[in-house]
Amino acid sequence: MDDYKKFAISVAREAGKFLKKKLSDKHVIDYKGEINIVTEADRMSEELIKSSIQRKYPHHDILAEESKDTATGSEFRWLVDPLDGTTNYAHGYPVFCVSIALEEKGEISLGVIYNPMLDEMFVAEKGSGAFLNGRKISVSSTADLSRSLLATGFPYDIRDDENNNINYFTGMAINAQAIRRAGSAALDMAYVAMGRFDGFWELKLMPWDTAAGLLLIIEAGGMVTDLFGGNFSINSPHVLATNGKIHNNMIDVLKKINRSSSQ
Repeated sequence: MDDYKKFAISVAREAGKFLKKKLSDKHVIDYKGEINIVTEADRMSEELIKSSIQRKYPHHDILAEESKDTATGSEFRWLVDPLDGTTNYAHGYPVFCVSIALEEKGEISLGVIYNPMLDEMFVAEKGSGAFLNGRKISVSSTADLSRSLLATGFPYDIRDDENNNINYFTGMAINAQAIRRAGSAALDMAYVAMGRFDGFWELKLMPWDTAAGLLLIIEAGGMVTDLFGGNFSINSPHVLATNGKIHNNMIDVLKKINRSSSQ
């Protein structure tokens, strides 16, 4: 696993430095939906990462956000978000990251999230803990939801689908100390792992959004489920991730909001 880890760290850092260098450039923006965008930087970062994987591990599968996935039946699959926080990036707002995870026989065994603006490299190996720039990290000790700093985000179809998180955001806002909406789910999950955030929830995420963050949080001593406490996998669209101490309280609030919205 050390070889995989060194490789993932190296590639994530290379892609992150590339994105940082291009941040102030004028970007070519394409629309995948009403407000869902992709830039040339997304595609260039993804090509950098994918080509590196294909050279080093030509028989491994790759699932990446901006291109068709490969599916050869390999025991290994890389899950790549080449630029998480594209809307931020397109506006020159310096909150984004590169997320790379390695899945082995259906389980995430390695997760790397790199924040190039702060030069923060988050790394987790299954069974070996979670680290930030080589220092072991753990989730926060906050046990009171009303003293908790939470993070969330909104789906790209917020204008078209009533299941858009606005109801949960409104309800959670009066139960927590504060909520941040930074625009990068992978970075939000990394921040839960290191204790900057006490909890995070979001709807309609994709495997490349959550794969690395999932392992980081678990290895840092936290808890990850679906919104209402059910089992979570990278194929689950909705996620609740916390330090474990406020998890049940957040579930209670989310369930109450869900019942009210259904009436």
